[in-house]
Amino acid sequence: MSDLRKLAQFIHDITWDQLPERVRETAALRVLDLVSVAAGAAKDPLVAAAKQALGAVSGCGNVSVWGDSRKYPLATAAMLNAMLAHTLELDDVHTASKTHGSASLIPAAWSCAEYLGKSGKEFLLAVVCGYETVNRVGMAFGVSAHRNRGWHATATCGVFGCAAACAKLLDLSVDQIVSALGMAGTQSSGVWAFLGDGSNCKILHPARAAADGIEAAFLAKAGMTGPEHIFDAKDGGLLFAMSDGGDVSKLSQGLGEVYEILNMDMKPYPCCRSAHCAIDAVLDIRRQMEAHMGLTIQREGEAEILAEQIQKIEIDTYLVGYKQCAVSDGCLHPKTILDAKFSTPYSVAAAFLYGTVAMGQFEPEVVEKKAVQDLLAKVIVQPSDHFTEQYPKHWGCFMKLTMQDDTCYETEVEDPSGSVERPLSRAQARNKAEEFLSVVCPGHEQETIEKVLNLAGSERLPVI
Repeated sequence: MSDLRKLAQFIHDITWDQLPERVRETAALRVLDLVSVAAGAAKDPLVAAAKQALGAVSGCGNVSVWGDSRKYPLATAAMLNAMLAHTLELDDVHTASKTHGSASLIPAAWSCAEYLGKSGKEFLLAVVCGYETVNRVGMAFGVSAHRNRGWHATATCGVFGCAAACAKLLDLSVDQIVSALGMAGTQSSGVWAFLGDGSNCKILHPARAAADGIEAAFLAKAGMTGPEHIFDAKDGGLLFAMSDGGDVSKLSQGLGEVYEILNMDMKPYPCCRSAHCAIDAVLDIRRQMEAHMGLTIQREGEAEILAEQIQKIEIDTYLVGYKQCAVSDGCLHPKTILDAKFSTPYSVAAAFLYGTVAMGQFEPEVVEKKAVQDLLAKVIVQPSDHFTEQYPKHWGCFMKLTMQDDTCYETEVEDPSGSVERPLSRAQARNKAEEFLSVVCPGHEQETIEKVLNLAGSERLPVI
C-alpha cells in the first residue's frame, strides 16, 4: 500500500470517538486562534478589495465570511476567509514542516461544513484530518530543501490539508480520498518571489489552497481521479520537482499515534515566525540593560536615547530564517508594512524601542520613523551552522548587542515564545482571541470564544 493511500485510509477511518481528549480540545483551540486572528483582519483594505473583485466574478452564494453579513459561493467564501486568516501574520505554525496550514484548511473546512450543514463535531474531526495531512506533507518535502527552492509551504502543502478536510466532510471513499489528494497535488503552488519587491499577494496563497482543496474533493466525489503517486512518481512526482527527493514515508509515519496538531506553535507577534527568536532575544537584552543600568525604560523617548548609544546588534541564526528575513532589500530597508513583517532588523528595532511587538508596531508611521530606521541599520544578521543544524526542530538565535563604549550584552534563544517548548498560557491564548474578536463582535467576545470552544456540542457552526 502506498504511503498516500495509508494516509487516505487514516482520513477515511478515523472517528471522533477515536481521538484522544487532548486532540479534541486542541482542535477547538486551534480553530479559536485562527478564527480570531482572521476576524481581526475583517477591516483590512486589501481583503475588502479582494471581496469586491471575487464577488464580481463569482456572483452570489450561501456561505458566510467571518465578519461579513453577505453570503458568497463556497469556494469564494473559503478564499476570503483564508485571506483574512493570513493577513495579520498571526496564524499558527508547524515548525517541522514550516507550514501555516490552518490559514487554508480551517477556512476550507469551515466553509465546506457550513455549505453541507455539518455539525461542530464533524467539522472539528475534519480539521484534525487536515492538520495531520498538511503537516506530514511538509515533513515529506523536507523543510529546508523545499524552502530553498523558493516554494511557500503554507500554500504548496496547505492544499493537501484542505482536500483532506473536505474529503472527510464529504464522506469520500478511500479511493476518492486518494484522488482528491492527487488532484490537490497537481494544483500545488505558491512561491516566495513576492518578498523581492514587496508584492502583497501572499494572502492569495492560502486562499488558492483552500479553493483548490475544496474543488479537488468535490471533483473526486464526482468521479475525477488524481495520481496516487503524486509525490514519488518518477515523472512529475512532487518530491523531485519541488524538493530534493524528500521522504514519502513521512506521509504515513505515526498516523493515529502521533498527532501533529499537538505540535503547533502559537504566534505572539504579528510578523514572520523566523523573526520571533530575535524579538525574544532583544527584549531579554533590554531587561538586562535595565538591570545593569538600574533604570526602567518607561517611555519611547528613553529607549530612543539608549538606541543612539548602540554601536551594533549582531544576530546568528539558522540559514532559512536568515534568507527569509535578512537578505532582500525589503528586509534590510523596509518601506512598507509587509516589508517590516518579514524583516528581522525591523522587528528587533521595534521591539527595543517599544518594549513589545504588536499590531501598533506595524503602522506606516512607525515603519517610517527615523529612530526605527536608524536602529535597524545597526542590526547585522548572519547564518550560523549551529542554528542551521538544529533547524527545524529549533528556530533559535544568538544575539550580541554592543554599546558605543564597547559594553556588551548577550543572550541565546533556542525556541521562541509560543513554541511547543515555550507555549503561551491558556489565559494568553484567550486574551489574544478576545483582542481580535473585538473587531467583529465588540462586547460579545467571551460569548463567541465559548461558542468556538464548545463546537463539539453544536449542531451547526456559529456565525462569526
